[in-house]
Amino acid sequence: MKKREYRAMSEINVTNLVDVVLVLLIIFMISAPLLQSGIDVELPPTQSGDETSVKGIVITITENNAVFIDDYLVDLRREREFTDRIRAELSKLKDKVAYIRADTEVPYGTVVNILNRLRLQGVTNVSLVTQPGDGGKG
Repeated sequence: MKKREYRAMSEINVTNLVDVVLVLLIIFMISAPLLQSGIDVELPPTQSGDETSVKGIVITITENNAVFIDDYLVDLRREREFTDRIRAELSKLKDKVAYIRADTEVPYGTVVNILNRLRLQGVTNVSLVTQPGDGGKG
């Protein structure tokens, strides 16, 4: 019986690499928009407003009055739960800054209630997040 001789392959097959890279690219393209925020609210439009890059606590109030502190659902009826969550988030930040994202259908009293609770925790810098637009004119 004759012994076979094996030689090293001189070409590199990149087909599998290209397949994997394309699949990863598609996955990232689909999932990237979902990473922004999982809480959908319709922000009120304004004409003026400036963007800021200061990090702070983001409090989101949905149309059905559900309150989220940095994507964590809290019950406003439980004062202690809200207070503990705010304190935990403030301990991670050097500045006591909060941003309120409230749906256009949220009652004014709910926003004022949140503002009052934030001030009691020492948060003095609170901004209301709005949607850039025509500000109701037009």
